[in-house]
Amino acid sequence: MADALRRRGMAERRAAECALLFAEASRDGVASHGLNRFPRFLRMIAGGVIDVHAAPACVSAAGALERWDGRRGPGNLNARAAMARAIALARTHGIGCLALGNTNHWMRGGSYGWQAADAGTIGICWTNTLANVPPWGAADPRIGNNPLVVAFPRVRGHVVIDMALSQFSVGALTEYAARGEPLPVAGGFDAEGELSHDAMAILASGRLLPVGSWKGSGLAFALDLIAAGLAAGHATHQIPRNPEQETTLSQVFIAIDPSTLAHEDLDRLADAAIAHLTTGEGDVRYPGARTLDIRARSLRDGVEVDPAIWAEVRAAAAG
Repeated sequence: MADALRRRGMAERRAAECALLFAEASRDGVASHGLNRFPRFLRMIAGGVIDVHAAPACVSAAGALERWDGRRGPGNLNARAAMARAIALARTHGIGCLALGNTNHWMRGGSYGWQAADAGTIGICWTNTLANVPPWGAADPRIGNNPLVVAFPRVRGHVVIDMALSQFSVGALTEYAARGEPLPVAGGFDAEGELSHDAMAILASGRLLPVGSWKGSGLAFALDLIAAGLAAGHATHQIPRNPEQETTLSQVFIAIDPSTLAHEDLDRLADAAIAHLTTGEGDVRYPGARTLDIRARSLRDGVEVDPAIWAEVRAAAAG
């Protein structure tokens, strides 16, 4: 992937970092926003939607709060830089918040939660998207699935929630459809307006189900307003509807450094809370546990890839 990016003009170090973010997503079991998304990323570079040379820049600051312009650069590099700056602000102020406008799809949002937790900070971040989910009570898409990430650092394995505000992300639906597998729970409505476990039918109707029905619908709308308002950027209704033209997104990155409050041992607190959550009947896992299991398996046995997409990426790297 790095070779393919270098062939398209991306600088050596940035190509390596960008490719690593894609690879880590697939390593952690999120191929829909890792290797499988990479060919679209290359097409968006070719189409001029993504500027491989652009880096984000600060346009205004007020203490722990900053606003940056992503300059339509690679979304995952912009997001990683934004979270790094939020972490640096948290070291000084206890909390840091960076609003990023005019950027591109950040790929796997969880990457920036893990980044914050690896730095020992609590991380919260979200992005708006193109309109791909109907608001509760409607049949046509008017809100985004606006992924939300929350991360809490822990020595024995960070707690990381990475969730779209649709029951299944578009990427997840696409993967279920490609495998011909039914969804484990209803993920949206078919053309007849019936709740469905058929990913292909949901993609065809465009009627994804918001998480928590009306609650998720409202949360998605609120997050969109906050991101666009803080970033002075575009809201969902202003973002192009074509997935390969999806750009000028607005995002928020928050880092909190708990060490500035000299709090009790947060690691011990997290361990006790997880023990309470997972002890007893049922197969209960804390958020992030499955990711760590998949990561360990990938590092031991290799990362599973779609052969057709892998061949396409290798061809792109070759020239």
